[in-house]
Amino acid sequence: MNDAYVRKERAEQLVAAAEGLFAAGVMSHSGHANLSARLDGERLLLTPGFVRGLRPEQLATVGFDGQVLEGELQSVSAEIIAMHSAVYAARPHVGAIIHTHSPAATAFAVAHRPLPCRTEPMLRFGQAEDVPVVPWGPRGSDVSVRGIADVLERRPTTAAVLLANHGLLVFGPDAAATAHLVVAIEESAEAEIAAAAIGGAVDFPPGAQEAVRAAIARVAS
Repeated sequence: MNDAYVRKERAEQLVAAAEGLFAAGVMSHSGHANLSARLDGERLLLTPGFVRGLRPEQLATVGFDGQVLEGELQSVSAEIIAMHSAVYAARPHVGAIIHTHSPAATAFAVAHRPLPCRTEPMLRFGQAEDVPVVPWGPRGSDVSVRGIADVLERRPTTAAVLLANHGLLVFGPDAAATAHLVVAIEESAEAEIAAAAIGGAVDFPPGAQEAVRAAIARVAS
């Protein structure tokens, strides 16, 4: 596949993911988010500073070093290139990243509380463990980026982190899978908050992760 084809494909995938997040109702009132897709080992596609009504041609190509190579970015998006680049550098298998201010997940981020994995969708969509909290740092700052890198090193199997006092950062093999996990995490956060009013959520029984994997394998075979 040539470079133009890959860029077009990734851009369309990001647009579809953004549309899916709005349709699922997991976005904040402002609709703020930023989404990216890996192009290769040095470049990524990044949303330009808004995602409502996003079109493929509005995405910018940027280097992991922060240089804008094609298209334009608003300053609010330019600030977070390092955040996305740090995840791609730490996780070579990651193909897409989504950051949102999804309200229920952000409540856990504001409370500095990890989000437990207590719903089956989180298991099925790739987060079979608590979502850890990254200590607060100014948006896009070295402090923030180092904090993300540190948590990813300590938690090598997590597919998401909560950014303290900020929001949610999720990463996966492609834009669709990452968006599915964003929805699963937001729904799980909502369920945790609701369950607190009726006595609190309860952990899965031992072996739940293995049981879910077996069920998925049976359907796929």
